[in-house]
Amino acid sequence: MKRGVAVALVAVFSLVAATSFAQEKTPVVKEREKNQKERIIEGRKSGELTGKETRRLAAEQARIHRDEKKAKADGVVTPAERTKLKREQNRASKDIYRQKHDAQKK
Repeated sequence: MKRGVAVALVAVFSLVAATSFAQEKTPVVKEREKNQKERIIEGRKSGELTGKETRRLAAEQARIHRDEKKAKADGVVTPAERTKLKREQNRASKDIYRQKHDAQKK
């Protein structure tokens, strides 16, 4: 009985450790995601972004976040998945810049 409990605990701890390890496999993505969200919030506060632009940029960030979760789902973030996330974030960064610097007013 005690051996069964010990094996179950080891299995649970292994699963938790593997899951948390997989979640930390994209620290660069997480940092860029945080920075881009801050840029969007600052743009809205300063009036550089309209409500519609803000919603569109936020939806783009949500798509990146979903793709990141999908990449981490199996516990391994492959180089191809990293490249895709990086490309999406580069595109989002350019979109944020363009929208913040266009001549459009509220």
